Amino acid sequence: MTSAETTLPATTARLEIGRKATLLMVATLTIMAGTTISPSLPAIETTFANVEGVKLLSRMVLTLPALFVAFCAPLIGGLADRYGRLRLLIGSILLYGFSGISGLFVESLPALLVSRAALGIAIGGVMTLTTALVGDYFSGSERERYLGLQQAFTGIGGVAFVAAGGILADYHWRAPFAIYAVAFAIIPAAIAFLTEPARPASNGQATVSLSEHAVRWLPVAALCTLAFLVNMIFYFIPSQLPFYLRAVGIGAASSAGFALGLHNLVMAGSALAYGRLRARLSVPVIFVIGLCLMTLGFVLVAFATTMPSVLFAMAIAGAGLGLTIPNLMSGIIALASPTTRGRLAGMVTASMFIGHFTSPFTSQPMIEAIGYQETYLATALGLAALAIVCAVIALNGKVRA
Repeated sequence: MTSAETTLPATTARLEIGRKATLLMVATLTIMAGTTISPSLPAIETTFANVEGVKLLSRMVLTLPALFVAFCAPLIGGLADRYGRLRLLIGSILLYGFSGISGLFVESLPALLVSRAALGIAIGGVMTLTTALVGDYFSGSERERYLGLQQAFTGIGGVAFVAAGGILADYHWRAPFAIYAVAFAIIPAAIAFLTEPARPASNGQATVSLSEHAVRWLPVAALCTLAFLVNMIFYFIPSQLPFYLRAVGIGAASSAGFALGLHNLVMAGSALAYGRLRARLSVPVIFVIGLCLMTLGFVLVAFATTMPSVLFAMAIAGAGLGLTIPNLMSGIIALASPTTRGRLAGMVTASMFIGHFTSPFTSQPMIEAIGYQETYLATALGLAALAIVCAVIALNGKVRA
């Protein structure tokens, strides 16, 4: 073998490692988008106490981006299928950085909410395009392993970002917004290591119609519905946990940060096992396992009154989410063709973030009506019902995505 032949595989291997590392770094942007500033929510509510409806609006600082993800992700996915992924991804990361750090200097709650809306557009692009690129770059067991690794890396990044957000929030509520500047450091790597996937040649309207007809819309709709419900229920934790801890006498902002950080750490460990688990079990069975763990986690949260009990509950819930999220992504990628991957990734991304956005509209009235404990128990019942539905599907053997 000549030196040139030896160098070529080595160069290809380095590019492949760089590509995976870059996609993993991009994946961390989605987790830090919301939970990084979760510990700041009580201080934001206090700072803008003169604003009418501040109780709800302060929580929307966390969840408003999700509404704009929901609006924009399917559109961005369609543009990606038509015009390509890479330029849209770079633009999304740039918008993410600028809109994220704007929380350092905006002077009013409405202006802060506008900046969070722009962040939502960026997140819609980042998450949709990353999911599409994973489907473009990887297949089979390699894709399943990568999705587990991506969720694990997201969780590990969440530990660092959320814990840092809690510590910085103790200093000043604006300080956690500085963390969003990490997006600017990712752009050079994206330019260097990510390549535009080759798109199938278009044969006109007939090709588009055939691709649309080939989509299995029933399982796609089921996955989107599950993505919405799981994420709506999950966001009862980051949007309400700081207030719940304060209600039970655990008032430091850093306490919420560390609790959410542990949740993400355990989520990461659980996600690392996803590839091996998926090689043995079907998508519905993994959903049953993940949803049962989340159910137990929410039951434990309902009865948690000390920091150790809160941390234990967060660990159990995190283990369930660490299996559920990559399973959603694996399922939707498996259902998509190269010509529909962007659109379907946009649909499931939109469904997840509609869940994020609607969460406080569900959780806040429930908490005001029946209290924190009963609310968390009610959501645990909802998760248990979803687990039962998935168990019935698994037993019938109708979904083999």
